[in-house]
Amino acid sequence: MIYSSARDWRDAPHKRVLFYGMSGLGKTHLSNMLRDAGAWFHYSIDYRIGTRYMGELIVDNAKAHAMRVPFLRDLLMTDSIYIGSNITFDNLSPVSTYLGKPGDPARGGLPFAEFRIRQEQFRRAEIAALMDTGHFIARAQALYGYPHFICDTGGSICEWVDGDDAGDPVLTELSRHCLLVRIKGDDAHRQELIRRFDRAPKPMCYQPEFLDAAWQEYLRENNFVEGDVDPDEFVRWTYARALAHREPRYAAMEKWGVTVTADEVAACKDAGTFDELIAMALARTPCAPT
Repeated sequence: MIYSSARDWRDAPHKRVLFYGMSGLGKTHLSNMLRDAGAWFHYSIDYRIGTRYMGELIVDNAKAHAMRVPFLRDLLMTDSIYIGSNITFDNLSPVSTYLGKPGDPARGGLPFAEFRIRQEQFRRAEIAALMDTGHFIARAQALYGYPHFICDTGGSICEWVDGDDAGDPVLTELSRHCLLVRIKGDDAHRQELIRRFDRAPKPMCYQPEFLDAAWQEYLRENNFVEGDVDPDEFVRWTYARALAHREPRYAAMEKWGVTVTADEVAACKDAGTFDELIAMALARTPCAPT
């Protein structure tokens, strides 16, 4: 770890952290709070994915839908209008809309084969965005003069890394530059995440082996063929299973950094209390062997 003790962290002129954990446990809350404090550069992995690595795919998908409407097709073909993605830190919906959900197209779903293609596009994009972290640390300091840095990751980071592999290329690269901080929820948090997801199911990215197994089980359990699947019902059915699948993968990543709880994160009100939270987490975490 780049900070070996609480004192090391407190005395560091440049504080660099990477937050990971399930969406909804406080990563963006902390990132926004620190960014608003003025001395922290906020690097959002999902924003980087949606602008640098999947921006063209997102816009082309919107154009493809517009081309089905004769009125819009004529305007696009004569360059009378243009279509762009208005993605922001606070509105990342263009990424999730493109990712989509598998199932009946009449209910807004994607054919499973197309869904798998988009999942793979997202996987490659997320890994590339994660590997850009060192570049953005240097850029934030050299170009903008920010002394401190936050990398705000998506919930699917654990799908592409192996925390038990001491040579994992993504974790090795990230830990060279940042203190990896897991935000961990308890059973009550997980139940609340499930309830929240049930009210508003959103697209997710899954490890391919997990997705394929879940899809086949869902079809078999319900005696469905692909066109029978309600996309929202499938992702609802999958969500709790995805949480259970991800938990040991997050746990394996803990040895690469420190862990804080969602309740501790919720209690952070400013950069000072955040500094103390990380110092406390370092004090209670034995340094990982090199």
